[in-house]
Amino acid sequence: MSTLREYKLFIDGEWADAESGETFDSVNPSTGEVAGRVARAAPADVRRAVEAARRSFDAGAWSSLSFKERSARMLQAFEVLRDRVPDLAQIEAEDAGHTLRMANLFSIAVGVENWRVTAELAGRLDEHEQLPFNDFPATSWGVARREPIGVCAAITPWNFPFILMIWKVAPALAMGNAVVIKPATYTPQSTLEFARIMNETGLFPPGTINVVPGPGAEVGEELATNPLVDKVAFTGSTEVGRRVMALASQTIKKVTLELGGKSANIMLDDADLDIAVPGSLWATFLHQGQICHSGTRLFVPSSLHDEVIARLVEAAESLTIGSALDFGSDMGPLVNRTQCETVERYVQVGLDQGAKLVTGGERVEVPGCEGGFYYRPTIFTDVGNDMRIAQEEIFGPVLSVIRYDSVEDAIAMANDSIYGLGGGVWSRDVPRALGVAKRLRTGMVWINDYHMINSYAPFGGYKQSGIGRELGIYGLNEYQETKFIHVDQVPTKEQKFWFQILGL
Repeated sequence: MSTLREYKLFIDGEWADAESGETFDSVNPSTGEVAGRVARAAPADVRRAVEAARRSFDAGAWSSLSFKERSARMLQAFEVLRDRVPDLAQIEAEDAGHTLRMANLFSIAVGVENWRVTAELAGRLDEHEQLPFNDFPATSWGVARREPIGVCAAITPWNFPFILMIWKVAPALAMGNAVVIKPATYTPQSTLEFARIMNETGLFPPGTINVVPGPGAEVGEELATNPLVDKVAFTGSTEVGRRVMALASQTIKKVTLELGGKSANIMLDDADLDIAVPGSLWATFLHQGQICHSGTRLFVPSSLHDEVIARLVEAAESLTIGSALDFGSDMGPLVNRTQCETVERYVQVGLDQGAKLVTGGERVEVPGCEGGFYYRPTIFTDVGNDMRIAQEEIFGPVLSVIRYDSVEDAIAMANDSIYGLGGGVWSRDVPRALGVAKRLRTGMVWINDYHMINSYAPFGGYKQSGIGRELGIYGLNEYQETKFIHVDQVPTKEQKFWFQILGL
């Protein structure tokens, strides 16, 4: 049994109880046992955190540092984070159900690397960008100045709590902002442990980083409406994203939204099936399908359909389902009982609408983990692109295989979605695959691979999959204001452009 961790709110450089004194339990999805006890923030606590962030930002101890100074401090923090990867991976496994293999090699390790890259990129920036000399309508020179936005709220989801927190907090800090983080109530522990680590480094002034776990309807809505918050960055469902955007509009906050997906994964008829078949399962079943850009719609040409299905089923049934804390597990649990029930409902919807279930479609009992939330990898064939299991985000280990006759048909069906987050193309002919990738209305496309996050590349979606981009210079740009400063070079009043217009 894991040790019960206890966390308070982190506000203004101090650990504090919620004003109400209330707490909530964080459950280990592998066992159903309580893994952590966390202070439950309410709107009054959020206001305290926002006010602390505002004071910190306005005081300038962090915001007035140069890019190079902030970068240097963040790179010092990276050295500490890198040493704590095993500890953070253990927390992510116990709190969020990431298998230890995935947490150590991917979800924590990649998040720490994202922090490093963000810090290094910010260190190469200058506060001022010299603009071209201008002689019309009057001789002048000017600069564009990069400035922080102010107080940034980061509202993060339960599926990848650490990495998606880093994607928001790292660029916000690198650009000189103060942050208030609301982690998901299902999985708050790695974010709170991050705050503990950062506080212990002594590199960040009090109030620069604040964490207020609590329910979205209270904490999230307070952050989205509070007039002292200048920007909201949210990752979660499209439905909740619409709500965040509407609330933020009341005070015209900047927003970045990374929302839902129903990504298309297209096998062309010349795909190398030895790579494309397991790659397509990786695209769908990584973290039990609880990923917004999972390739849950697999388009297969009729000429390959039967062979692909046979290979998919054999490979899926060979996966080991077990505790996230077991290094032998290929797949771990879903995050909670509610998510298991959601997957079950969608499986029934697929059957009711005429799709054929070829494997999975049931819960799994893992010996010694009877209280856990396990579901077998599930594959449907005979799926129409208009079926609900092909159009709605399930957020579970369910793959819909859709047959196509021409590449034109595959592209048209791939784009027939309210979402546009990720996608994949599998082909031995890379120029041909590139041609297909260019026609997909989606923010990311992987060719002969999937889920490969690049710390320098933009991450985000088209259509109802979101607004804005994370990672790389693209993510940094989302956390700055741009100011134009004009310096006139006309020496006399009579030569001023405006003198001739107003007759002054």
